[in-house]
Amino acid sequence: MTYLEWLKSASQVLTDSESPKRDAEILLSFVTHKTRTFLMAFSETLLTDEELIALDGYLKRRKDGEPIAYITGEKEFWSLKFKVSNSTLIPRPDTEKLVELGLDYLPKVPCEVLDLGTGTGAIAIAMATERPDCLFTAVEKNKDALILAQENASQIAANNVYFLQGDWYKPIKSRKFSMITSNPPYIEPTDIHLSQGDVRYEPRTALVSEDEGLADIKVIVQGATKHLNQYGWLLIEHGWKQGSAVQTIFKQHGFQLVETFTDYSGNDRVTLGRWFKP
Repeated sequence: MTYLEWLKSASQVLTDSESPKRDAEILLSFVTHKTRTFLMAFSETLLTDEELIALDGYLKRRKDGEPIAYITGEKEFWSLKFKVSNSTLIPRPDTEKLVELGLDYLPKVPCEVLDLGTGTGAIAIAMATERPDCLFTAVEKNKDALILAQENASQIAANNVYFLQGDWYKPIKSRKFSMITSNPPYIEPTDIHLSQGDVRYEPRTALVSEDEGLADIKVIVQGATKHLNQYGWLLIEHGWKQGSAVQTIFKQHGFQLVETFTDYSGNDRVTLGRWFKP
């Protein structure tokens, strides 16, 4: 079977996927170690028996709904390649908006940044590669996720990111920062989307939060008042219907210049505010 024949066959199998052709291309590239450009240019290349056996296994996993990123063990984010596993959320393009805003609002001078619930380390590492003059501290409760984030930082050579294990602010004691970022759990436990798509395979502890999805956001905002420098910025990713509620939480805790920004699909996604203590 040729590359082209396998791609056509696989695309027909993955009818439940939002992007069957792209999924098939990723799997074929992963197994053959060839770029997408190569696959297209040499589409008549024959697959070996070993490659076909591997592809059959991966194709079945994808058809059953397992995310492509968990099958290949990697995901691109901010044009960087991150290792992923089922102990972490899969980095999503929407979160790049938080990175973009973080870089825009960072002071132009060297400073310290805290990333809470870092998962794969995507936010902290992406920002660190753009601002090597700043020091980033990334906190993660899950030990397996923390190890993965450390591997990502090493692989990407983000030497200005340091990692701590613990629950939100507990590991940092009394330290203060110029910016705090977080993509916390924000899906309410009864949300029907938890039984659909890729999130079925992702860790619920990284997805679900009580109090209509706002419990962890409230903890982060309240804690930020003790761990931000004067005029420091807090940036939080949240659900597309939570912008107004998150703004209210920010304002209740004394944050100024509170604003919600949309992701690249036009949905409310990131709320930020500046800390000021009279």
